[in-house]
Parts: sequence; structure tokens; C-alpha cells
Amino acid sequence: MKEINKNTAKDTAKIANLAKELVNLTVTEVNELTIILKKDYGLESNHDNSVKKITETDDINQEQKKENIKYNVILKSSGPSKLAVVKLIKEVTGRGLKDSKELVDSVPTTIKESLNKEEAELFKKKFEEIGAEIELFEL
Repeated sequence: MKEINKNTAKDTAKIANLAKELVNLTVTEVNELTIILKKDYGLESNHDNSVKKITETDDINQEQKKENIKYNVILKSSGPSKLAVVKLIKEVTGRGLKDSKELVDSVPTTIKESLNKEEAELFKKKFEEIGAEIELFEL
């Protein structure tokens, strides 16, 4: 009786590992697996709906991941107008003129931290319009 329990535990662990692998498959890998199961084993399923649901879920997960990514805005160079960059840093960060100047003087330096992609791109655009060189660092 003990041998049956050991085999059951081994089988359960084996199935748990298989389930873990299946859950982590990409959409492409799921498609390949479906083709193999149909071709080699004659298994048929409602493939189109399954793949469509998986694809939609994957797309939603990818969008959520993109939305959760945060960026730091890094000043690489003030460009031709150091004063304009100092003023813009003062405006967008709420820092004083002296602190803003110190940031510009210590490039490369982080201007803003933990922004979503849209906010980071907006900051980058503002600074590039006045000739500054900006890098977005993904966290």
C-alpha cells in the first residue's frame, strides 16, 4: 500500500511540474503544442477559441505589464541652452533655482523618478524641444 502512495505522490509532483510548464508557455508555444497533439496523437479540440482566448489574455497581460513599468528621466546633456534647461527643471520638479542648476551641472542626473511611460515620454519631449538630451531608464 505504501508503494501506491509513493507512486501517487511522484505522479502528483510530475503532473504539478507539467502544469507549471504549460502555464508558462507563450502563445506561439501553445500553437506548436496544439499542432503536435493534432498531428501526432489525433487529438482535436476547439483550437480556434482556445487560442483566441489565450491570445487575448496574453495581450491583456502584456498591456498590464507595460502599464506597470516605471521610468526615470535622466538628463544626459543640457544642450545649447543650459539656462532654459535649469528653468524647465525648476518648473517640472518644483525645486528651487539653485537645486535645479546643481542638477544641470551634475549631468548625467535623474530629474524625475518612477513615472509611467506616458509621463516619461512627455518629460522627454519637453526637454528635447529646448535641446537637452534625455534618456528614459526603465525600472
